[in-house]
Amino acid sequence: MYLEYFGLHEAPFSLTPDTSYFFADGHYRDALDTLLIALKSGEGFIKVTGEVGTGKTLLCRKLLNILDEGFYTTYIPNPLLTAPALNLAMADELELNLPRNLGQHRTTKAITRRLIELAHQGKQVILCVDEAQAMPDETLEALRLLTNLETEKHKLLQVVLFGQPELDQRLGRASVRQLRQRITFSYQLQPLGRKAMAAYLAHRLAVAGNRGVLLFKPNALDALHKASGGIPRLVNVLAHKSLMAAYGKGSSAINSRHVRMAVADTESTAAPGIRWRWWVPLVGVLMLGSLLLLRPHLPAVVTAMFAGGLTEGDTISVQSGERPGRDGKGGPT
Repeated sequence: MYLEYFGLHEAPFSLTPDTSYFFADGHYRDALDTLLIALKSGEGFIKVTGEVGTGKTLLCRKLLNILDEGFYTTYIPNPLLTAPALNLAMADELELNLPRNLGQHRTTKAITRRLIELAHQGKQVILCVDEAQAMPDETLEALRLLTNLETEKHKLLQVVLFGQPELDQRLGRASVRQLRQRITFSYQLQPLGRKAMAAYLAHRLAVAGNRGVLLFKPNALDALHKASGGIPRLVNVLAHKSLMAAYGKGSSAINSRHVRMAVADTESTAAPGIRWRWWVPLVGVLMLGSLLLLRPHLPAVVTAMFAGGLTEGDTISVQSGERPGRDGKGGPT
């Protein structure tokens, strides 16, 4: 592909959440610092939200990788579980070999004993739940009950919830208000700004083997940010396809034309209006022609709209020299 052509040893814009590509700058650094501080406090729930593609899973994995030996980490990537299934998943993460028909009460007792054992070993147990917005209400309540387990001074379990903005809507329900009150720290991931996106691209290219060569021209960065909205996943998709387009054209750098080619080949962008298809100019020509044909009547229509709006049943007279009224009768100009 284009790797050797651009002097890279691996694909820089893979969608796999590889922690070696974690962009430890800007709000990603702030989010990671917030998580570390919150976990060291040893209290309650922690929540991280962000739109689809903003890097929540990568942040989660980075957190799990950098926690020291004082932490015992558990991870649930798919929280679409019933309450009993959640307890069994937690037991598996705690390396408990329990029979599947043990029952809720005994399962909870086994989890409690294991958490106490780990606390005596000086371990702080962390549970990270990805895609938490998909967790049913009864499972959220079961999760809250698990965090009730504590010694006289410390919680036996801390929970970090990673989810889409819908998670905030879920937590706004009265049925889960007790859990909401236990969230002591929260952070919301934002899309990358234009400058941060340029640094993000440079970082990933450097990890992939780039030696300081500026591959993306300023006009390419402008087009890329406009099309992606700064969403890292979309940035990755479009940057990868832009490199392919430049390689196919024999170009040594990526310009806005290559980005437009990438956008045209991509189903989902943050700015879906930017779809460089063959029919876009045709639509523009047709719209312009329609405006020219209707030009004598446009003042009458616009005046009616801003004078109080049109309601169902209203008609507009567009005869020359008349102003439409709300009853459809023309008035003197």
